[in-house]
Amino acid sequence: MTRITALLAFASVALLAGCTNDHQEAPASPAASPTTAASPASSPTGSPAPAGSSARAHAVLASASNSDVAGTLSFASTDQGVRITGRITGLKPDSTHGFHIHEHGNCSTPDASSAGGHFNPTQQPHGHPGEGQRHAGDLPNQQANAEGVATVDVLAKDIQLGTGSNTDILGDAVIVHAQPDDYSSQPSGNSGARIACGVITRD
Repeated sequence: MTRITALLAFASVALLAGCTNDHQEAPASPAASPTTAASPASSPTGSPAPAGSSARAHAVLASASNSDVAGTLSFASTDQGVRITGRITGLKPDSTHGFHIHEHGNCSTPDASSAGGHFNPTQQPHGHPGEGQRHAGDLPNQQANAEGVATVDVLAKDIQLGTGSNTDILGDAVIVHAQPDDYSSQPSGNSGARIACGVITRD
């Protein structure tokens, strides 16, 4: 009986030792968790771009100053500035016209004077785009063809779209003038009456 009791006691001790070893090895599996947790780290590559980095907008030009001018323009932010494309119709054949961003998104008055002056957040003198000092809203003159249609394709490097910065033109107005801009007369280039106006609105 004593021998049997001793064997049972030995078996019990061995069984408890085995259980203890299994329990001590169990924590090894959570060691893999950093690999699983690392997967969300890839999420920034798929996250939305910062506001304004791919913003798009449009402006529907309505006639002003008793003209027949109309059109639609598209605005798209790029790494180099804002690209403006579209068509302006109702112009005199083979004519040239001043073309600017103005400071207020308001085309309510018949002569579009409600749009205010040129967009000029940095308080520069009026000038030719790409040449020295100029308003941020100074853009190249637009040329109409024999049918009185101007095809617009401008890259404006001094403005932004949808960023909320002081050079952001979203909500401002774009104006077509009756005469070409001479890019020297202050403060607006002596480009005559405002013959079309449209508010720049996010798509």
